[in-house]
Amino acid sequence: MNKAEKFWDGSANKFDKRAERFEENMVKTIKNARKHLKDSDRVLDYGCATGTITYEIADNVKEILGIDLSSKMIDIAKSKADQSKNEKIDFTQATIFDQRLSEKYFDAILASDIIHLVEDVQKVVQRLNELLKPGGLLISSTPCLGEKKTFKGHFLFFLIFTLSKVGIVPSISFFKIPDLEHLITSENFKIIETESLSHSPEEYFIVAKKIA
Repeated sequence: MNKAEKFWDGSANKFDKRAERFEENMVKTIKNARKHLKDSDRVLDYGCATGTITYEIADNVKEILGIDLSSKMIDIAKSKADQSKNEKIDFTQATIFDQRLSEKYFDAILASDIIHLVEDVQKVVQRLNELLKPGGLLISSTPCLGEKKTFKGHFLFFLIFTLSKVGIVPSISFFKIPDLEHLITSENFKIIETESLSHSPEEYFIVAKKIA
């Protein structure tokens, strides 16, 4: 078990409670994502955590697979699946590089609050492109912790920065919005929609289409 997996396993039981602080951003992400999804779509929810967004999106698509590094997160997501009995949903513990994921299979990939937490960001975005069909959509929301307004008056984010540098919490990228946009467009995507979901911290929503 690597350091990141251990960290998120340890956070799983309290994850939903802590996520309530960012519920408004999540609601906006779900609403915006639904506008771009069709009932014929096969969707991957990358970094699905306990499956909250997965469930909210499921009725709008043909099928949705939630993957997460943390087995504990997936266990919680699966327990919700047992209760909902929604046959469109599946969950599995996996990284984005898992060979069980077929290239050019997905019509859309959701990446909510995950891109800033991976070690090799460019390699991950390349992989997301590989998994999408031509014309498929990457739908993401990402805290841009490099924006000055994010840090103003927020001791918590200074603490996160320090802890990430010394390896106590997983790798964190401190994006500025232009850098995040450049990262995505440099990997064969065209950005078709953006929105600032919040400003403290800066949460940036992007819909990008894979260039055929």
